Amino acid sequence: MRFTKLGHACVRLTTPHGTVVIDPGALSDPDAMAGADVVLITHEHFDHVVPETLRAAAAANPDLEVWTNPAVAAQFPDLAGRIHAVTHGDTFEIGGAGGVSVHVYGERHAVIHRDIEVIDNVGFLIAGEVFHPGDALTVPEETTPTLLVPAGGPWLALGDAADFIREVDPARALLIHDGVFNDTGLAMTERLLGQLAGTDSRSVRRPADGESIELAAG
Repeated sequence: MRFTKLGHACVRLTTPHGTVVIDPGALSDPDAMAGADVVLITHEHFDHVVPETLRAAAAANPDLEVWTNPAVAAQFPDLAGRIHAVTHGDTFEIGGAGGVSVHVYGERHAVIHRDIEVIDNVGFLIAGEVFHPGDALTVPEETTPTLLVPAGGPWLALGDAADFIREVDPARALLIHDGVFNDTGLAMTERLLGQLAGTDSRSVRRPADGESIELAAG
């Protein structure tokens, strides 16, 4: 499986069973969904999905399939049969039986403020290898070798991100959700999270946009 960061919270996972793109929002590479077989969407915020862009990708590729939470799926009645609603505990396979397994974890977005509605949010554990939590710090109930960790957001404290890494205990933590921060702040975040949650057996780092990393076989 090859991981590629495509800007902010968007990543591509290239597997022998198909290409998966997660959270292609407004801060992502404009061509993030090019060549995708499957799109996974954690929640409805603009930095994770742009409805018009998703519809355009679906029109360009009649075989494109989408998995997301029920609130997002309900916004796309025009994609009926191609957009699938999933909730915490659900599992499905990409590429048919024997393909890439996906386990859904999480239900709600992290709290931003008591005056802001808490929306639905699901995370995806793909092939038992890499977990994308969306905008939440949900801890999967199984071993997670590669954890994608939000580097910042209006709902996130750095200490909580460090504790998230410690609790999940991955072999590697890759920082995402960084599209609205400058390089100085992100370098500080990467350094502090490495100090707080990195170990001799666990790396914590922020991939550059466009960077690819080889993970376990998917």
